[in-house]
Amino acid sequence: TLHVGHGAEANDRIMGVLPMFHVFALTTVLNFSVDTAAEMILLPRFELKQFLKTVKRTRPTKLLAVPTMLTALNKAAATQDVHFDDLDFVVSGGAPLPFDVRQEFERVTGARVVEGYGLSETSPILTCNPITGIVKDNSAGPPFPGTTLEIRSLDDPRRILPQGERGEVCARGPQVMKGYWNKPEETDKVFVDGAIRTGDVGYLDEDGYLFLVDRIKDVIICGGYNVYPRVIEEALYEHPAILEAVVIGVKDDYRGQAPKAFVVLRPGQSASTGEIAEFLKTRLSKIELPREIEIRQSLPKTLIGKLSKKELVAEEAKKAAG
Repeated sequence: TLHVGHGAEANDRIMGVLPMFHVFALTTVLNFSVDTAAEMILLPRFELKQFLKTVKRTRPTKLLAVPTMLTALNKAAATQDVHFDDLDFVVSGGAPLPFDVRQEFERVTGARVVEGYGLSETSPILTCNPITGIVKDNSAGPPFPGTTLEIRSLDDPRRILPQGERGEVCARGPQVMKGYWNKPEETDKVFVDGAIRTGDVGYLDEDGYLFLVDRIKDVIICGGYNVYPRVIEEALYEHPAILEAVVIGVKDDYRGQAPKAFVVLRPGQSASTGEIAEFLKTRLSKIELPREIEIRQSLPKTLIGKLSKKELVAEEAKKAAG
């Protein structure tokens, strides 16, 4: 099993379109290319037309991407030729990669897509599916060499949970930061017994592969039950007409909080909110079904192109207050 960065790199051409001020691109585009003497193909931002022209001209061998980029490329491939003939693999990071987006991109390009996971405080990679060996669906992969993961109880972080149980993902390894600069109290809060707390909920399977469930702060407490937006988003992505989906918790007088879904439909496809709700009934438990589904033309994104929840949360909070 080989991880990214292992093995002989020969004349690699790295497609770098993610901003270098973000730790994902800094490490995987800049540092990786310098370390392996690869050619960097740099674009200031992801603009589809320019990107596809550049790919055709330069024939990259590796692409570092966020899921929204792969979604856009899948969409483009439905109507035009995309020239990814020399592409060996894609590393997707920054946000959870929907299974059907990965599957479609692999089908269109013939390149392997591997999902990784980490955070700025872990410079930034903790796990990644291997470039040779088993890629597990919806998994962020096994830990990088020298990295140890622990799943700790959400109620008592000092307690390490057995394999298969869901808890907070904590990590040790050479890439984990020493602490926040001149902020000892903040530093203390993010470490438990010397392991960094990621703020993510996940579990490890029998092979040590990490499966992320959600951000702790995004979990919706619905009538006393934990509802994970990512589970609902994955179900929405199975709908053939849905291009992008985001789920947040909104105030609910009866249950405290309830899930609300925002979706963007694929061009030329149609689906009513009623049809989508009906579709979800066979895929989710009753408590997970969104109280409301809103169809939008577009969804807010961060500077690196991750779907962003905070604007939607603020919008809903304003509505509830008004």
